[in-house]
Formats: sequence, C-alpha cells, structure tokens
Amino acid sequence: MESKGVMSSEATEGGIRKMEMDESPAKREQMEIVDIAGDSSEDEADRSNSSSTSSQEKSWRGVPIEAIHRGRPVFELEHLSPVAASNMHRVLYKTPIKESPEQPPRPHKAPGKWDSEHVRLPCAPESKYPRENEDGTTSIDSRWEMIERALLQPIETAAELQTAILSYNTTYRDQWNFRALHQLLDEELDESESRVFFEDLLPRIIRMALRLPDLVQAPVPLLKQHHNSALSLSQQQIACLLANAFLCTFPRRNTLKRKSEYSTFPDINFNRLYQSSGPAVLEKLKCIMHYFRRVCPTERDASNVPTGVVTFVRRSAKPENQVRWNESAAPLGAVPLHLDAIGTIEDEGVGLLQVDFANKYLGGGVLGHGCVQEEIRFVICPELLVGKLFTECLRPYEALVMLGAERYSNYTGYAGSFEWSGNHEDRTPRDSSRRRQTAIVAIDALHFAQATHQYRVDLMERELNKAHIGFVHWMATPPPGVATGNWGCGAFGGDPYLKSLLQLMVCAQLGRPLAYYTFGNIKLRDDIYEMWTLFQTEGTTVQQLWRILKSYSERMKGKSQSQGKSKSTKKKLYQYIREQLGTGDDGTGSPSGDSEGNAEVVPKSGEAGAQEAPEAGVSSGIKKPSEAEGLKTPPEPIKKKLQQNSPDLFATQSSLDNSNSSPDPSVALLLSDDEEANAMMMAASLEAKTETGDTASNQNSTSNNATKSSTSSSSKPGGGRQMTLLEMLDTHYEQGQATKRPRSTPSSSASKSRKENDENVLDASGK
Repeated sequence: MESKGVMSSEATEGGIRKMEMDESPAKREQMEIVDIAGDSSEDEADRSNSSSTSSQEKSWRGVPIEAIHRGRPVFELEHLSPVAASNMHRVLYKTPIKESPEQPPRPHKAPGKWDSEHVRLPCAPESKYPRENEDGTTSIDSRWEMIERALLQPIETAAELQTAILSYNTTYRDQWNFRALHQLLDEELDESESRVFFEDLLPRIIRMALRLPDLVQAPVPLLKQHHNSALSLSQQQIACLLANAFLCTFPRRNTLKRKSEYSTFPDINFNRLYQSSGPAVLEKLKCIMHYFRRVCPTERDASNVPTGVVTFVRRSAKPENQVRWNESAAPLGAVPLHLDAIGTIEDEGVGLLQVDFANKYLGGGVLGHGCVQEEIRFVICPELLVGKLFTECLRPYEALVMLGAERYSNYTGYAGSFEWSGNHEDRTPRDSSRRRQTAIVAIDALHFAQATHQYRVDLMERELNKAHIGFVHWMATPPPGVATGNWGCGAFGGDPYLKSLLQLMVCAQLGRPLAYYTFGNIKLRDDIYEMWTLFQTEGTTVQQLWRILKSYSERMKGKSQSQGKSKSTKKKLYQYIREQLGTGDDGTGSPSGDSEGNAEVVPKSGEAGAQEAPEAGVSSGIKKPSEAEGLKTPPEPIKKKLQQNSPDLFATQSSLDNSNSSPDPSVALLLSDDEEANAMMMAASLEAKTETGDTASNQNSTSNNATKSSTSSSSKPGGGRQMTLLEMLDTHYEQGQATKRPRSTPSSSASKSRKENDENVLDASGK
C-alpha cells in the first residue's frame, strides 16, 4: 500500500532531503501547533470534568490522540523519504523494484569487499579458518565450506547442533556452552515440538542461511561513527543474515577485545544468548524461532517469505551545531501533549515516531538475559536485530532510525515475567518503498551512578541534544508526533519528572506533538499534565524552563556541598519550577519532583509494576547536520570552548583523560568510551571457561588487565567469586557499564566542552 504523504522538498543524495534554514522547526510549525493545542487541552479538561466518567477512570490527560496525529489519517505523514540509492544511502536490492508485491526484491549485485568499512561476510572468498585434520595437523580452509559441511549433515539433537556450530568456531570449543538451547529443546518443549524443530524448522533456517551468497551479492556497509549514512535491505535479505547469526557464522564477531576490529560494535552471533540463563531467555528464543517459522520457506513453498524493505539511518551531528537552548523562544504549552497511564509505545504509538530506550550498543542485552524495553522490542520485531551487524555504538550526538521492521510476536509480562504469547499479524501499511510505516528511533540515555548527577547542566544538555538528534525531522512535510515515555529511568537512575520535561522541550523546539506513556504511573501522568497546563497559562518558553533547570542545578550543587551527601531537604523539581514561575505555594500542595513515592499505579497487563514498556520508535531521512532543522551555531563562548578543548571534530582520548569534568571533586566520573569498550569487549570475548575449576584464575587475570580498579559490581556480595565474563557483559548491558573508575580532578577550574563531559559519562539503555 502506498503512503498518502506528498514530498515537496528537493531530493538530493537519493532521498536525503535538503531543508531550508531560514526558520526553525518550532517557528515553522508554530501556527499549526497552536491550532491543534492552544485551547483543546482546556476544552478537553472541561469535557472531562463534566463527563459522567470520573477522571480516575480515564487513562489519559491532555489532548486526544487524534491531535497528536494533527487531525490527519494515522499513516499520512511520512518519516523517511522514498528509498533511492546514493553514496550516503546504500541499497542491497535492485531499484526501482520491478517485482510484484508478492515477490521479494531481487538482490543488487556489486563487487565484494573485505575491509574495515564493510561487514565481513562468512561466504566471502577471504573468509578463512583453521581446520583440524584427522592426522592432527591444521590447515587453513574456506570458512564457508566448513559451514556448509557442518550444517548439511543430519542434525537431530541440541548436542549435534552445538557440535556443528563449534566445528567452525573451534577456538571457543571449551568456552561456549549452549545451556539455554539445551534447556529449551530438551526440557521446555515437549517431544513432538522438539521433533518439529529438528525435522522442519532447523532445516529451513539452515537453507535460508546457506543462501547468503545468492541473496546478499553486494558489500554490506558499516554504519560508522561520525557519519550520516543509511542502509536499506529487503526483509528476505535480513532473514538470511539473521539465520547466519542464529548459526553463529559471522567471522571476527566473537573475539571483541579492546583492539579487535569490532570492539565498538554490538555482538551479533547468538552464542551469548545460548549461554544465558533465566526464563526470559527461553521466551526470547521462542520469539526468534517463531520469526524464522514465519519467514523461512519450506522446500516446496516460498509464499511466506516477506517481500518488504527495512531502512536503517544513522544520524550524526556536530557538537558545535547543537541548539542554543538558552535562546529558544518555542512555547512549551503549545506542544500538543497526550499523557496516558496505560498502553505501550508500540501499540498506542502507531504512525508516530516511536522511541527505543536504547543502549549505545544497539539492542543492549537482547542476546543475553536482558529483557526490558529495548530487548523486548527487538525480539517481537526481530528484523531490528540485524542492525547489530553493522551499527557501530552510538556517540553522544548520534541516533539510529529504523523504518519498516515488522512485528511477528505478541507477549505478556516484562523483564523476568516476559513470555511469548503467540503470533502477531502486523497490519501496518507499507509506504511507496515497501516499508512498514513503523518508525523507531534508538537514543541512548545516560546512566547515573548517583541520582543527583542528572541535574548537572552539562548532563541535562547532553540528554537534550541526544533527544534532538533523534527527534529532528529532515523532510519538508510536517513531522509526525513522537511516542515516548520514561526514557533512561528505572535502573539507570533517571528521574521521569526531569526526562519528561527534557523531551517536551525538544518537541517544542522541533514542532512535534508528543504522546507520553507513563506505564501505569497515574501520579506522574497527572503531575506532568499540571505542569504542562501551567506552561500554557504562563506562556513559558524553552529558554525560560532551561534557565530554571540551570538554577535548580546550582541549588542542588549548593545543597550537596553544604550538606554532604544528604539530599533530604532538597526542594522537589516541580515545586521549584512552580515557585520560579510565580505560582509556588511553599510546597504543601505541589506535585512531587521525584519518581518515587506514593504514586498510584495502574498495573499493565502482564507487567509487574515496570516503569517502562517495551517499545520504541523511529524517524526520518538523512541530511548533513548543518542543514538539519533547529541545528544552530552555538554561542561564541561555547564555540570557543569547543575549539580549545576539541580541535578535531571529536576529542582525542588524551584530551578526555587530561581534562576536568566537573568543578565538584566529589563527582566520580565513569569510564571513558575507550575504557568502557575495553571492559565490555573483554567480557564479550568469553575467552574463559564458564563455571569450571580453572575459570576463576583466567577471569581474575582478564579482569585485572581490563581495569585495575574494578568496583564491587564485578564480584558477588560478601567477597565471593568474581563474575564470569558472561555475567560481566550482561551487567554491562543492564547497567551501562562493566566497571567504573574514579578519576582524579585536576586543580584547574576550567570546565570541559559539552562533548567531552558527555563522552566521559557512560551511556546506558535507560531501562
């Protein structure tokens, strides 16, 4: 089904839209936003008050969801330009598509490449691996031929599948275990279900995987840091690549040591998932196997093969081109705001830009035992997993937009209670390029070891800029609304009262309506709504709120210095904002600024009090950051500071290590990007025997090499054995760090650039 949206901007670089710079998005959208939201919230409140249904029974506040769609059909507004191949947008299938809608697009053919700019495919002629001969000698053989020999043998048990996979991963023969796979196939499934897997589904997965040389006939580019780039693949090509990940065929993606080629990329082979434990791991495997059941053809029938397309867009902005938040006159109360205490982003946010509360390593712990917002989205929409193959970890000024992924599974629960609950038929219409009109944007929030750190000005600004690069709309057509929630909260220490305001500020700046889901927290919903109505009454702008937040930051710092670590008398954020806007009441009746407390919660179906729900979203096309809406030149003092501290586009590691992160010496900085990658990737290599007698010494040695100042998070409470490397990696994905190290504070009082502060605070997935 073709989309109804009409493109009016000039197309350059194959669908990368060139935006006009004379007006900010907020200013261009101002009249339309006022028409939608100016009085509707008050009218809606009046209707609500006069309704026979009590306010407690209505799950939402603000404007109705129709206003978030600007009163248009749900899928009318497009998120990305039509697919068109260019230097910045690589397309792995032939364009224009000439096949019928019932047929997958044919693969594009181009000379293969075996270099650091492209995925190293296991079927490439250069892909070699040591083969053990019967006489005990070793020879170098074609890895793909080894894979074919292993997988074309009869495989009838989990043990035989493990043997086959290890035959072309012999380096890890004594290190990988497949306990989750064994548990699922030997214990969880009954005998008939297990037999169906080995007699029907596994052969289909293997046939799909071995079609790699036929289905992917062009180099797969890596979406690397500091570059705006895009990649479009057919759903059939994605299924083939994921079948190879399921069978652990990708070379150089298992050893992820500090200096390894893919140390800054997420893991893609499924071996870590097979080694993980817990009920959620088995349920994630069920989701993935159901996906393969849906997309892998049988020997005689290929009618089930999906025929659509998925596009991945990496957005990268320059620090000096960020918005001057202290100069933005965008009115906060003009943002159409829909607040709902029930529902999820993926279900209620259809047609909107859905936010993925991401890990900077895309997918977070999805291939481990992680099972919260991002991980759940990736297993019910497994085509998102292929992004882990080619997306380098996100920097502070970067986001990843994913458009077209199909949903295959339903689920219940959250985290430990997550369960696969059967097939999902995705009815989302396709655009003119055959992409499902489901747009998801991955933005990674910061992890705060101490909750008060998030109120630091530089870190609030980092979150604003991260949301901005994710939410910015690089098309001339009006941007669809944003569907989000408690981004970066929960285990990562974020305050939803603050995070909601930061996201509201970004939407005001960009002229985007906002649908915010509080995932059962009624008090949070009502407090945000009251603050938004206050902004309407007072005509509060982004710059006014930013100045108040900066003032609050100074107050928090003063309290911290005068009272040590005690924060018991700090003024609540929303109470402080009300007082600064002239409507304070000494705090007796003001809504709380904390996410904790006696908040009334509406339990979500299958969800055990989780603050965040499993969904996420995406947005538009690509364009140079300097041409993006609202990306402006910073004030001169900031620009000068950037030039002094970061002569190149991004600071070198030495500049990060030698610069002062904060005038407050009590703030212990987390790992730098390089140190974090070292600890995380050393863990990911899994080059130690898990839970064996000699593992401890190997782990101690590896851990000491990775960092000599590990915290108690790397050992069990009470001085027990150190974590296995597998557990360390899972901890990294769940908490955004493997270890942290206090860094001495130089005597100099000069503060670092915003970018350097951002890069010294470990990114996290916001779960």
